[in-house]
Amino acid sequence: MNRRNARRDFLGRSAAVATAAATAALMPLGRIAGAASAPRGNAPLAGPPPKRGEYLIRGAHLITMEGEDVPNGDIHVRNGVLVGVGPGIPRTPGMEVIDARGMIAMPGIVETHWHLWNTLLRSMSGETAATGYFPAAETLGKLYTPRDMYLGALLSAAEAINSGITTVHDWCHNTLTPAHVDQDIAALTDAGIRARFSYGYPQGHPRDQSINLDDVMRVKAQYFTGRADPLLTLGYAARGIRYPGAYPREWEFARKLGLPISAHANITKKFGNEGEIERLYADGFLGPDVQIIHALTAPPAAIEAMAKSGCSVSISPYSEMRIGFGFPQIGTLLAAGINLTLSVDTTTLTGNADMFGIMKATLNIENARTEDEFRLKPRRVLQMATIDGAKGLGIDHQVGSLRVGKRADLILLRRNDINMMSLTDASHLVVEAAQPSNVDSVMVDGRFLKRRGKLTGIASDRLAAEAGAALAHLKQQARWS
Repeated sequence: MNRRNARRDFLGRSAAVATAAATAALMPLGRIAGAASAPRGNAPLAGPPPKRGEYLIRGAHLITMEGEDVPNGDIHVRNGVLVGVGPGIPRTPGMEVIDARGMIAMPGIVETHWHLWNTLLRSMSGETAATGYFPAAETLGKLYTPRDMYLGALLSAAEAINSGITTVHDWCHNTLTPAHVDQDIAALTDAGIRARFSYGYPQGHPRDQSINLDDVMRVKAQYFTGRADPLLTLGYAARGIRYPGAYPREWEFARKLGLPISAHANITKKFGNEGEIERLYADGFLGPDVQIIHALTAPPAAIEAMAKSGCSVSISPYSEMRIGFGFPQIGTLLAAGINLTLSVDTTTLTGNADMFGIMKATLNIENARTEDEFRLKPRRVLQMATIDGAKGLGIDHQVGSLRVGKRADLILLRRNDINMMSLTDASHLVVEAAQPSNVDSVMVDGRFLKRRGKLTGIASDRLAAEAGAALAHLKQQARWS
């Protein structure tokens, strides 16, 4: 389809979608019509988000990602904004003072590609071709109810917050019905996390058919037009050039809607997908609004194309190694000047969402590949997980570093925990020693979503119980042992 015809298609949909969006907008988030058919009810598993306050976080070792560390610094947060970062910030009436001595304060971790819905299938990638990741995701994914989508996404968000991740990229490729989409978005909203929701395709969707483009427009109108809540943004989770129902029609559609595009490309030679990135470049689709995922087999010409176009690359070392796709081209991509970011991908393969472990793996893979202890520096990896991740999602003006005027997305790590003692170099400790268990507090947009080691808004016990029941029901339906 040429661009003129795509434009005519786009305009022709608008009136019908506007009517549908107006109707859907009357439904409260988390109580979307259709979700009630799920067999396990539809009660929210998170309370109202905590209120923003005025805080003085005092005496922490600050990793600002804006320059040198501040060994004994303070952070002043007011109404979700960083209004002071540095030593000796005075206390004023109305502040809540938080004693952060013995802690590291740093920007929240920015995760850039995660199929949140299939965290319900944690560690279910089996040991045979019939039970591996792709069969498990498709077979069970096609049986998901809207409630299952809510549970999978909320379980992911809860783990993210608990692990110090303040931003996730929800790469949603199980958009079975509008109700499934609504419930995934409801989970993100209920969790209070910052996220990009990228609208993808349903599991098992025919290769020669387009996704429901009308519903993409409905979602944009309902949730992302005139939003007062700045935490969520919308993107398009693209299928590539090997899908005749998607390419280039869906790409043109996303561009006309102004949506950032994310696509898996040059994943593994097993898929025969060489030449994907070069084709995207030749067709004019690469650009700063595009994120390429994996790029494991990208040849020099593809890497040059990505560098010239200004797109970002998201790698997920744990899932890439676990599934046998190979090792990420970390040093090569960085040397080309490409913005390189880190991701969880799927806990069906990785088991957990430990971005500290992913940082450590990234460091070790590149140094092992080059047989050079000093090739990749921990500070550079920490940059990938914070400010570069924010840049990859187009939100680096808001988050990713601790700078006055940015939104207050930050985490506190206990450096007096046994595995973090003693403070040597803070960046080395975060990348090489830290674990999710060291995360004391997590603030997103000025709200504490984790405080003193406990989640503040998500009913984790109820969530775990219902998620377990949901998985048992799915496995029974699929006769999956």
